[in-house]
Amino acid sequence: MSDPSHDVEVEVDARGLACPLPVIELARAVEQQDVGAVVRLLATDPAAKVDVPVWCRMQRQELRSAEEADGCWTFLVAKLR
Repeated sequence: MSDPSHDVEVEVDARGLACPLPVIELARAVEQQDVGAVVRLLATDPAAKVDVPVWCRMQRQELRSAEEADGCWTFLVAKLR
């Protein structure tokens, strides 16, 4: 099985930013990518664990993974459209 992190086109470091800034930064990064690109978002805001999946559903983008370690969430989001 391939490691999905190898597909990452760009990383958005939103650690230390409060809601809604991590999602705003994610949206800006996804918008700038081509369809198929993967964006990695790093966020320490606890609301991101809810906000990012909701944003992905609303924007019809693919949330490939969401993992938390030591208070930092790492999301992989693929641009579908």
